[in-house]
Amino acid sequence: MGSVRAYAITAAAVAGERERVGGKLDAMDLSRVVALDTLELPSPGPSDVRIRVLAVSAEHNIAHAALADTVNIAELRGGKIYPGNSALGEVVTVGSAVTRFKPGDVVVTHCNGEPDAYGYPMRIWAYDQPESVGWYSEEAVVGEWQLLHAPLDCGLSLWEMAALPLRAPTAYHLWRRAMGILRVKVSREQRAEVNVLGFGGGVSELFLMLARHEGHRAFFCSGSAERREALEKLGITGIDQKKFNRFADRDGMKAFGAEVKQLTGGIGMHIVCDMLRGPVFAAGMAVAAREGVNVSAGWQLAKQVQYDSAGASVKQLTIDHSHYETLRGCAAATELYGRVFKPTIHREVYAFEDLPRAIQEMQLNVQTGIPIIRVARELPASVRGIAG
Repeated sequence: MGSVRAYAITAAAVAGERERVGGKLDAMDLSRVVALDTLELPSPGPSDVRIRVLAVSAEHNIAHAALADTVNIAELRGGKIYPGNSALGEVVTVGSAVTRFKPGDVVVTHCNGEPDAYGYPMRIWAYDQPESVGWYSEEAVVGEWQLLHAPLDCGLSLWEMAALPLRAPTAYHLWRRAMGILRVKVSREQRAEVNVLGFGGGVSELFLMLARHEGHRAFFCSGSAERREALEKLGITGIDQKKFNRFADRDGMKAFGAEVKQLTGGIGMHIVCDMLRGPVFAAGMAVAAREGVNVSAGWQLAKQVQYDSAGASVKQLTIDHSHYETLRGCAAATELYGRVFKPTIHREVYAFEDLPRAIQEMQLNVQTGIPIIRVARELPASVRGIAG
């Protein structure tokens, strides 16, 4: 079918950048690792769809792949991966057995890889699923099952929708698990309105939007004034993480605990969404209410977690690790675009050629929202009015 431009991460590039910085991961420049390459597209099979990628969002699992901080996934995948777990595209051609899509349709992807017996993915597409190729590319060939119709009339801009294909199902899954676990312990009759805390990123923002939509008190702890302001317009209380030295010392932790007590009438947070690691994990555990639930889907700082299990047991805390949604869950999350999910996106929409810079700036935590990369120079007529 010919070749297209696509970004790749190679084990050689990871090793070279690590050597350049003397093994100091926090000094690595990810724009030197995520590099533009070419990809030969396969011919679509009967159940495949060829799409022209319009926009993608930068995702933290790409940073993991470039850093090789949790696992060296490029090396494990044979020395090279083509990343990109989240995309919005236009259907170009469809296979003879495809029934749900036609040329010209605008679609979003999901990143489910190999499902288990209950529909939950054991692997993630374009990361650890063998032979999978991602969507940081000009075009792609995907199975019909990997696509959902983009809700173009949901009220979001094209770029806002591009922020959601990975994050919305993740937040949706986290929320339904967290609330389900809490209700095993505390019935709605015992406590109808609960306090919900999220730290920092795009998934937490969406998680809190769900909480607020369902009538709960939601709190967003972030160092970004722009992101706090955006969520405060939705009725979500902002907490400035920088006031507490990002929980790097005991004084910061004590001050954070005091603020949460003041905000919640001394009760604490019934549900916390964080990375289950690093300084925010300890902070989230410290301010959890009795019978609380702490959920996470991230590996942002490490694979290992340490905590006081006896203290958690006495406090009746539940710590839940989750990964990603089922296919039905992805479809359900997509129905909430615009009505519930209103993402905060970074003020710059990056050009395709600037994708490596977007990844590095995401790693440096200097963006004002979810980073979006425009891939297609020319947009289809059906979305020009919502491109902004």
